[in-house]
Amino acid sequence: MQTRWRPTMIAVRTGVRSISRLIAVLALVVFASSSLGCVGRGAPMPPEPAAGERDDYVIGIPDQLSIVVWKNPELSVEIPVRRDGKISVPLVDDVQAEGLTPEELKEVLTEALAEFVTAPDVTVIVTAINSHTVTVIGGVARSGQISLIRQMRVVEAIASMGGFNAWAKKDRIKIIRQVDGQLVEYIFDYGAYSAGKAPDSNLLLQPGDTVVVPD
Repeated sequence: MQTRWRPTMIAVRTGVRSISRLIAVLALVVFASSSLGCVGRGAPMPPEPAAGERDDYVIGIPDQLSIVVWKNPELSVEIPVRRDGKISVPLVDDVQAEGLTPEELKEVLTEALAEFVTAPDVTVIVTAINSHTVTVIGGVARSGQISLIRQMRVVEAIASMGGFNAWAKKDRIKIIRQVDGQLVEYIFDYGAYSAGKAPDSNLLLQPGDTVVVPD
């Protein structure tokens, strides 16, 4: 009896193992297919700002600043924001500038100088915007950084770097942006945009964005 049942039991076990392997393979195929379907889609495009809406300029490294103290030329300076984010101002020494708007820095300096000057009238001017940049790399005539001295979109950024090179994959352009501490990737299809099929896809760039044109 034992001899008669053993082949049957082995066959059952073999069948179970085969079915298990088949299920595992099928699960892997489904997972791979779903993963491949998600690769490269990118995140949904962020909403466009309202017409005329502008964020306040935030000072960064290595912006160039002009600090003017009215009727006190000895306290007025042209100064860069150092790599530690600070500037050096007469009487008050080092002051944090990075991360502040010009108006906020004005308030900080006015309060600090009030210990030495009666009712100081301070003006803060950003004379060189060096910290607000985007980077364009890959299938363009030349790779590099662009200063965002005005609003700029993806197509303008690529054009400012000499346009596409002969090997550029124009349908898989990536815009990489840091959002809430996480890197987010948006996909821009130049062909669809230029054909009028995706008129809202020409993303408005933000400081720190990287535009990658595959080639």
